[in-house]
Amino acid sequence: MNKRFWGFAATAALVALAAVPASAHRQWMMPSSTVLSGDDVWVTVDAAVSNDLFYFEHQPMRLDALKAWAPDGTEAAIENKATGRYRSTFDVHLTQKGTWRIASVSDGLMGSYDLNGKTERLPRGTTTANLAEKIPAGATNVQTAESNNRNEIFVTVGEPTTTLFKPTGKGIELVPVTHPNDLISGEAATFQFLLDGKPTAGLPVTIIPGGIRYRDQLGQIDLKTDAEGKVEVTWPEAGMYWVNVTTPRSERPEGEGAPEAAPAAPQRRASYVTTLEVMAP
Repeated sequence: MNKRFWGFAATAALVALAAVPASAHRQWMMPSSTVLSGDDVWVTVDAAVSNDLFYFEHQPMRLDALKAWAPDGTEAAIENKATGRYRSTFDVHLTQKGTWRIASVSDGLMGSYDLNGKTERLPRGTTTANLAEKIPAGATNVQTAESNNRNEIFVTVGEPTTTLFKPTGKGIELVPVTHPNDLISGEAATFQFLLDGKPTAGLPVTIIPGGIRYRDQLGQIDLKTDAEGKVEVTWPEAGMYWVNVTTPRSERPEGEGAPEAAPAAPQRRASYVTTLEVMAP
């Protein structure tokens, strides 16, 4: 196994949206509210990367890939974007009744190969479609990892709707058995997660309540999806919760597999993050 490649891949995944230890950085978006009413409604969202959830102390989240969709599926404007030293902020004008989606989605392919006694990284712009032409003749020990990272939140005006939950078939996606804007403390909620459009068992699910800066215990809940890709959680108290779902990490035994010139099938890596608001009964 190419240790240098996997060290590089692990670092890139950490910067992205993978599940991380309690002391590491987490990316998140936090809306000013997730359930609203009225005819002229706005939501303001803070977005950052931090140690303590929903507290600004590390760096702002980049807004390059950020988009918003209205309940009817049309793309909505991201307004008043601003990036400061520790956080980014933006507004969305919620002009329709129903459930809105705000998401940042990124795809990538990273990897390495050996050539003339040196390990080289794949160049920027490499995709699954052009991978073969990016590998020079004579290259061996080709290692690749395809990634898809999704960070999204949901905001509902009036009654919740489900039109925006149609899967795209790419990466990890949430299919609500329980609507994400209808969560009550002390009550069980069920979510289904798809990987590339299919219910997937064994996906690690990490749930952490906000406010960890002000308590001794992290309060982390660790679950895994069942055979139908579902998990059930009973919320211990009201508040904001950070939810992270990832593909499991598998380690190859040292020395397994001979070097080969043709690129192997990419390792599949995907991560999903959302912020959920749980209300008091």
